[in-house]
Amino acid sequence: MFFFHFTGGAVAFLLLVMALDRYVALHKPLRYLNIMNSNVLLSLVAGAWVEGLPNFLDNFYCDIPQVIKLACTDIYVVELLMVSNSGLLTSLIFIVLIVSYAVILVKVRTHITEGKHKAFSTCGTQVALVSIHFVPCIFLYVRPFQKLVVDKVMSSLCTVIAPMLNPIIYTLRNMEMKNAINRLLNKIFFRMRNSQLSFS
Repeated sequence: MFFFHFTGGAVAFLLLVMALDRYVALHKPLRYLNIMNSNVLLSLVAGAWVEGLPNFLDNFYCDIPQVIKLACTDIYVVELLMVSNSGLLTSLIFIVLIVSYAVILVKVRTHITEGKHKAFSTCGTQVALVSIHFVPCIFLYVRPFQKLVVDKVMSSLCTVIAPMLNPIIYTLRNMEMKNAINRLLNKIFFRMRNSQLSFS
């Protein structure tokens, strides 16, 4: 359970670091390399991993409610602590991220002329990933632990879908991958067309 809490907390703070990086890149493009030098980047990444240590963000994959219910004592206070700690922290990080990306998108829309499409694409991808990561966590942890049918769907979003979509989304943004997919689709359509012509 500690491993999942550690990685879940680290992911949440890494998303904050990525938002900071996008903000500096768009608001101070000429000073970006001076501001975000290798020492700063290493410190931010190390800080994100260290922030995962206090177990602030509980991932539903750990089945925290079920583990708490196994305790041989009154669990009401522990449940409230888990809900307030995890729910409030997750909600706060999500709000900060959404506000920061809104500021970035307003800046891009009003001030940047070249590369606007790429900036919108990058920020849109980040907003999608942040939403996929945080919305199920918020749903699971801002309410007291009650068993709902939707919990299994939210749990699978947290533990399977979000980690799977992250590399897929970034891979599909890669130009080499786009070209390879286009070549593959062209071959498939070419073979399908040839097979239809041979039947007729």
